[in-house]
Amino acid sequence: MTVNRRNFLLRSAATLGAGGLAGVAVADLAGADARAASATDPALSAGGSAVDPTLATRLPFDGTHQSGVITPKGAQATFAALDAIAPDTAHLLQALQALSIRARALTQGAVLPLQEVDEPPADSGTLGTTIPPDALTITIGFGASLFDDRYGLKRRKPVHLVAMEPFANDDLDPARTHGDVLLQISAGQRDTVVHALRELLRPVRDAFALRWTIDGFESGRRGPRGRSSPRNLFGFRDGTANPDVNDAALMRQLVWTDPADGSGEPAWATGGTYQVVRTIRMHVEFWDRVGLREQEGMIGRTRDAGAPLGGRDEYDDPRLDVDPRGDRIPLDAHIRLANPRTPATDDQRIVRRGYNYHRGFDAAGQLDQGLVFVAFNRDPLRQFATIQRRLDEEPMVDYITPVGGGYFFVPPAASGEADFVGSGLFRA
Repeated sequence: MTVNRRNFLLRSAATLGAGGLAGVAVADLAGADARAASATDPALSAGGSAVDPTLATRLPFDGTHQSGVITPKGAQATFAALDAIAPDTAHLLQALQALSIRARALTQGAVLPLQEVDEPPADSGTLGTTIPPDALTITIGFGASLFDDRYGLKRRKPVHLVAMEPFANDDLDPARTHGDVLLQISAGQRDTVVHALRELLRPVRDAFALRWTIDGFESGRRGPRGRSSPRNLFGFRDGTANPDVNDAALMRQLVWTDPADGSGEPAWATGGTYQVVRTIRMHVEFWDRVGLREQEGMIGRTRDAGAPLGGRDEYDDPRLDVDPRGDRIPLDAHIRLANPRTPATDDQRIVRRGYNYHRGFDAAGQLDQGLVFVAFNRDPLRQFATIQRRLDEEPMVDYITPVGGGYFFVPPAASGEADFVGSGLFRA
């Protein structure tokens, strides 16, 4: 029997979202799977749980803002940029709708539905028949190129959304840069992320083609305190000076878009944010030949505790104001240039959500390792790009090379099951 591929994929997405995977409570997952297996698994018959409780954390897909911006960060992530190949606006709308249907189901956890044995499986099965949420977040963003002439969306373009231009020390690979749509997939376990990417692409392969991907991981939190920031692959703690994401007023100032403030943003963008992704290769072999004192001077922090030079604790104020000549923290240290801590630079701060990466080695036998730099801000030109230009002359540029990434606009979340991320693009 001949199967129409497009109709099959769209039907699969609708089935999984409407009645197959959506709306199943995590609390019910262990019991459902245990009941199915109890006849053959004595441990489950005796009351054992089929779902590891550490996998049971669920973060919302619907709401005001998309999860994955200021919600808790998963230890594993994949960033996948897609090119739109949908033939027209109607098919683009259907594909974005299918993405949200599938993402909502995956992030909320589910038990797979029973099917006829001769039907293609509704899911790859790589996580089994029970899919716990594992704090999975799927964040959907749009690149500037989506707003060209193909789909009639030019007048809907967010006001600050542009293609990322190379900075002074960049060596951007076009094959690893930009994209029409960005999927940020984050969870506690690597298999959760790998499964989610595969399942998200399943219903939309006729509308989107992969452009580039990068996998990331967060270093383990090895103390000495629960608040201690994880380390990057240069061995330094990363994320210490992030703005407080629990401060709603600060997030409105630095992260969330609001057309009511006269910014010129389109109404559909209310509650969105701009995402910066930069794949930054770290030349770790070169870095490993540098003395510790010189490394710490380039960063402006001690490597062991993460304290600003002259301080004792990671979260000590570096007090740059009482060190105007750089006697303690060099004037070109990373922490001084990235965040000068002055009234004039206060609204240039960004929320960072980066990951380490490892991609094997290159043709010269050098390790391909580095940082997937991720930042959210209200205006990437006023905030991120201004910071980056200050960093163009820092000594650390000799040890890093940005090779890819892009700017994306992350729309507000879907309002509920009848809505989808990006629906505002298509409203009259």
